[in-house]
Amino acid sequence: MDRFENMNTFVRIVEAGSISAAADRMNTAKSVVSRRLKELEAHLGVELFHRTTRRLNLTDSGRTFYQQSVRILADILEAEHAISQSHGALQGSLKVAVPLSFGLMHLGPAITAFLQTHPNIEFDLDFSDRQVDLLAEGFDLAIRIADLPDSSLIARRLASIQFIMCASPAYLERMGRPQAPEELIKHHCLVYNLIGNTSHWNIYDAAGQLTKTRIIPYLKASSGEYLRDVAVEGLGIILLPGFIVYREIERGALIPVLTQYHYAQLTAYAIYPQTRHLSQRVRAFVDFLGKRFEEMPYWDVCLHNAGKIS
Repeated sequence: MDRFENMNTFVRIVEAGSISAAADRMNTAKSVVSRRLKELEAHLGVELFHRTTRRLNLTDSGRTFYQQSVRILADILEAEHAISQSHGALQGSLKVAVPLSFGLMHLGPAITAFLQTHPNIEFDLDFSDRQVDLLAEGFDLAIRIADLPDSSLIARRLASIQFIMCASPAYLERMGRPQAPEELIKHHCLVYNLIGNTSHWNIYDAAGQLTKTRIIPYLKASSGEYLRDVAVEGLGIILLPGFIVYREIERGALIPVLTQYHYAQLTAYAIYPQTRHLSQRVRAFVDFLGKRFEEMPYWDVCLHNAGKIS
């Protein structure tokens, strides 16, 4: 019995979700994958999966063994890379989940810059706003813009995310500029519909007092970039992160409103599971992102210098 091969096969089954899917990913016969799993369970003397007609579910022993196996396999891979690397050059794969708008606008260029220094890294990127299961789907890390209540994750802060309310000059000329949050009820509000409550916007005054301001959504969408573009066309007022709208504000296509108020702040994090070994290439990439976005990120610098945010 090849313990290493059987352990690697077991991890692939967990991350693929089934023996058939693991066999497809490994380009191996299903019978071979099934045999390796049976050999491993016989050697350990435990069942690693609860088997049903539709899917495999890890037993408690299987879950523990999976976490240990991931560490062991990552350590072996990292040791091989450390020995084979010439002059300290990083190599290997990085599977990263990134949010759609932030990923396309800011992480894409960052990854290009990282690859110019480390051309032997192979990226596998998932551009999506869905919340991936890092362990089950085999991701090395994810970039998330959110609060992170999940204590099973380790997070590295990358940048603060400030929100800005704005509209086009044409819209403000046609509908008037709101002077107080309660006036938003009379305006066309363009709302990101993946937030929890689309009938209110959270607005803070100078003293930090929160007001849940009622709005009537004129248009809702799951894309911040789409909402930005229709706001430029004069359809209404948006409340979006500065990293989405900063270029349009710089060139005057959008104008901030209610600037005496503040809005919710989130944080961009690089996250990875506690059970996942932090390889040299993951650490280098996270350090690179941390330095690129450190202190005030460049999209906020532009708005700060223009006096659009404090």
